[in-house]
Amino acid sequence: MEREIKLVGFACKFCALLSFELGPRPQEDVKLELVELPCAGRIEARSLLRAFEKGADAVFVAGCPAHECLNLKGSARAEKRIGRVKAMLDEIGLGGDRLMLYRVSGTHGPRLAQIVAEAAAKVKDIGLSPLQGGNRPGGGLKP
Repeated sequence: MEREIKLVGFACKFCALLSFELGPRPQEDVKLELVELPCAGRIEARSLLRAFEKGADAVFVAGCPAHECLNLKGSARAEKRIGRVKAMLDEIGLGGDRLMLYRVSGTHGPRLAQIVAEAAAKVKDIGLSPLQGGNRPGGGLKP
């Protein structure tokens, strides 16, 4: 890979983000942008798509396990939205496998490093994003 892998993670502040703060830092060859959500169920399709448009090689959403969700159905809503966005990514040729959902309990401290490693391994398998500015003349999306 000619550049570091760029990941964007959206994390529920009640479970996933708490876990991330307790665990070890992710590997250093990955550029990680972590975005706090009040609940994974609040993730919007446009936020996920915008992350890819800005050059993310992969995006993940980390929410609570269904039985631990403080908002009762937040994790289920996130799963449905992610499914729809994955289908859109497949349809436009970017690949739905670049978008991942993880369920993380607030007590799983080392989980962030594991998630980042898994997402980075996926990017190494499928390649860097074709939307990354340096990968195509003009960079970004075509008008």
